[in-house]
Amino acid sequence: MKKLIMTGDDFGLSLPVNEAIEEAHRQGTLTATSLMVGAKSAGDAVERAKRLPTLKVGLHLVLVDGSPILPPEVVPDLVSRQGEFSSHFVRAGINFFFRRHVRRQLEAEIRAQFEAFRKTGLSLDHVNAHHHMHLHPTISGLALKVGRDYGMKAMRLPCEPLLPSWRASRNGLLRRTSTCLALSPWVSLLKRRFRHAGVYSNDFVFGMNDSGDMNLDLVLRILRNLPPGVTEIYFHPATPKINHKGKDSCGHRDYEALTSPELRQALLASSIPLIAFSDLWE
Repeated sequence: MKKLIMTGDDFGLSLPVNEAIEEAHRQGTLTATSLMVGAKSAGDAVERAKRLPTLKVGLHLVLVDGSPILPPEVVPDLVSRQGEFSSHFVRAGINFFFRRHVRRQLEAEIRAQFEAFRKTGLSLDHVNAHHHMHLHPTISGLALKVGRDYGMKAMRLPCEPLLPSWRASRNGLLRRTSTCLALSPWVSLLKRRFRHAGVYSNDFVFGMNDSGDMNLDLVLRILRNLPPGVTEIYFHPATPKINHKGKDSCGHRDYEALTSPELRQALLASSIPLIAFSDLWE
């Protein structure tokens, strides 16, 4: 049986992102979203979520390419002189893995983000990480450890099925194959850890290889190529305005797809149940 989770990431990043996620849910296509608790528009995102009781909200852990919840002096080995997390993911990953005092700071920051989510009063639907950093064994181990204290029951499995992904996109077979092979051992490790911890997850995900360009035609082809099981399609929508960096919103294609009447009709015609992560245990 096929089931589908439709998620909007980066909730709280900016007002255009928040507006897009709210409107996509009101249109009936988006079932879940992932909240960046330390982002500048997180407060606005929480207010919107409380007005939308049917929108399921998860925690989007930010440990690279963003700002910490804790003061920079508490996590000095995680941040630059400007107080920002590293944007060099491989370098950051090596730092996380080999240095014990860095891991202690990392655990403290992960706990602070879980605590910030708890204080919103929202129910925790799921957890994932910015740029899929929970594929890193140190981060996944700490997220599972800390998450247990906060009632975490589900995490995203970043596993995009190769052939359905290629059939839907009609391009990039070599790139998609390379990504699949490179991530395969880490995906397998994450699956084992989920089973051991009793944490629910999706079986497959779409959006990894086409992030930032989940246009309507692509999403409709993905629907026609869904594998059996629970699939999550995730988006980075933003209304077509100036974004938080003063540039044209790069998520307008995702937004246009999610709010398209054609997508709503395709979802209804498919008879595939739209769910959130919490439906996996409820």
